This record gives sequence, C-alpha cells and structure tokens, in this order.
Amino acid sequence: MSPIAIHAEAISKSYRHYQVLHELSFDLEAGTCYALFGPNGAGKTTLLKILATVHRPSGGRLEIMGRDAVADRAAVRGQFYLIAHGSHLYDELNAVENLRFALGLRGINPSDREIKLALDRVGIGAFADLKSRYFSAGMKKRLAIAKALLVRPPLLLMDEAYSSLDEKGIAFVNQVIREATRAGTAVFMTTHDRAKVAEVAHRAGVLRQGALQELPLTALTASHELF
Repeated sequence: MSPIAIHAEAISKSYRHYQVLHELSFDLEAGTCYALFGPNGAGKTTLLKILATVHRPSGGRLEIMGRDAVADRAAVRGQFYLIAHGSHLYDELNAVENLRFALGLRGINPSDREIKLALDRVGIGAFADLKSRYFSAGMKKRLAIAKALLVRPPLLLMDEAYSSLDEKGIAFVNQVIREATRAGTAVFMTTHDRAKVAEVAHRAGVLRQGALQELPLTALTASHELF
C-alpha cells in the first residue's frame, strides 16, 4: 500500500460568518495525481492554501506526509513544493539567482550544472542571465517548474497548473507530472482544463458550494459540464 501524502479529515474554513469549505475529507496516496475542479469562488485556492500551510483550517485535521500540518507546520513545509498561480519571483534577480535564493531558503545548494540542466529542461536555459522582470508569464511559470525539478518534493501542489503556458508548455507540464508520479511524488492540482489533465490524473474531484465530490475519470472527457 502506498504511503499517504495528504490526509484531510473534516477540513472546514470560515471567514467570519461565511463558510468556504464544509468538512472536506480525502486521502492522497504517493504516486497519485489528483485534479481539482470547481467554479470561480468555490474554494479551490483556499483549499490549496490550507494544504500549503498558508492558511489554517477553521476545523478538522490535516496531515502532510504523516505530520500534523498545523502543529508541525515548519517541518511540513519541507515536504512539499507549491507552484502558485502568481510568479513569486524577485524582479531584479536573474533566473539563476532566483533559483539559488529560493532553494537556499530550503537548505538546498544545487551545482551550476544542476541549475543549467533544470533551466534547459524547462526551455529557458538561454535566458539564465536575464532578470525575471523581463520574463513573460509563461517563462515565469517555466522557472517555477525548474525550482520544483531541483527540489524534488514528495508532494507537489499546483495552482492552475496550465495557466500562461502554450501547447508545448502544457505538454511539458504533463510530462513532468507523469515522471513525478512514477517516482512516487503525489501531485495535487487545480485546473479548468479537463482534456489536458485527463492525460495524467489518477483521481479527480469537484468543489461545489464548499463540498468536495469525487469524480470518475470518464467525466473529464465527457461533453457535459462539470459545474
């Protein structure tokens, strides 16, 4: 049986009198890609931020790689990597400097060769010395993926995984997801692109009015709307 990367038990989140998430429960096993869908405002990003320990749940229990994600938050943060919807880069640093700074915060010191290989693999090796302020949104996403390749986390979180990417970039993301899950990494991602994620997802769910419903994978390629 595969280890459990995420154990969520009755997770709820409220902002004052508005409840965003209603007692969500699910497990995500190592080597599994879970795709989360839902209309705007359904709580997808809120759930992802809870999984990333950015927000605390209002109720319930969350474990990441067997650790309590609230009580043991500092230790848990070393067990996952989040590719967020925004770039979270330092504009005045170039690609290599951004990588070294971000990885250094995690205690990772890759060699020059490892960084070059990562940048080449995501297709921006020619721009290694360019300040990230001049990067397009797609290039920034590719740089974020390069970070993930160097971190090699047991859990990868992705918010709108395909945003800002062209067809070649989307295909590359799916290649990264396939390789990661084969190596035992768990992937939890939000997306609106059913067709593309159907190529890599092992499980899927939809958030409706704060409640999580598991979806059959056949729903990803069906013609009817999910929500």
